[in-house]
This record gives sequence, structure tokens and C-alpha cells, in this order.
Amino acid sequence: MESAQKSLTEKNKSKAIGVREWVIAEGYIPPESHGPQPQMLSHETVCLLNASGEDANVEIMIYYSDREPVGPYKITVPAQRTRHVRFNDLTEPEPIPRDKDFSSVIRSNVPIVAQHTRLDSRQAENALLSTVAYPSAA
Repeated sequence: MESAQKSLTEKNKSKAIGVREWVIAEGYIPPESHGPQPQMLSHETVCLLNASGEDANVEIMIYYSDREPVGPYKITVPAQRTRHVRFNDLTEPEPIPRDKDFSSVIRSNVPIVAQHTRLDSRQAENALLSTVAYPSAA
């Protein structure tokens, strides 16, 4: 049984999982934080999994209700790796403003999986939200 399991693992080791386009319709970076930083800094994060054997070249576009979209923000996720990207840390082409609603579209040259997480530490009783992003049918 162990050799059969091992061969399945080896066979699927660099299999691409996911899709090339993801959508996070709800985005918001809280303007304040409570607790030690950087661990408890209020943030919005996208966790990206690239299970394929090829580097993922990822581009994120940010959409607002009252202005033109901004981006692309360019990120590389190496083959068979994961990368957690805090929207707070995205600066090029411009920082994402705090206390402002936004949405994001994430595109990659290879299939990836995207998960959305927010830590809201504006008060001592912290709130953590996490959900899989919407996989686009495009």
C-alpha cells in the first residue's frame, strides 16, 4: 500500500491545480491595529498556491467604486511553492489605501489556487476572515 501511495504522490508532484484567474470581490484594509506588529497588523492577504512545475507569474488588478483600476501588481510564485501576499505591502504601481473598499482580479500564466484572508485587529478582540477566492470561468 505504501508503494502505491508513494507512486501517486510522485506522479502528481508537479501537477497544476486551480485556475488561471481568481476574483476577490470584497477587499478592505482596516486603518488601525491593536497588538504587536507586524504579526497583529490589520491586513488583507491573498494566499497563492502554485503546485505546478513552472513558476507562476501573477498579476493583480485592484478595482475601486470611485476611481479607475490600478495595477498590475506583479508577483512570482515559484514552482511547487506557496506565497502569502499582504495587500498592505503592495506598493508598485501605488500603495493600496487603508479604510477603502476594493476588489481584486488575480491572473496567472499557470493554474494556481487563491485564498483570501483578513485580520481585523482594530480592537483587542481580533477578527479573522478566510475564504477561497472565486475561480473565474474565463
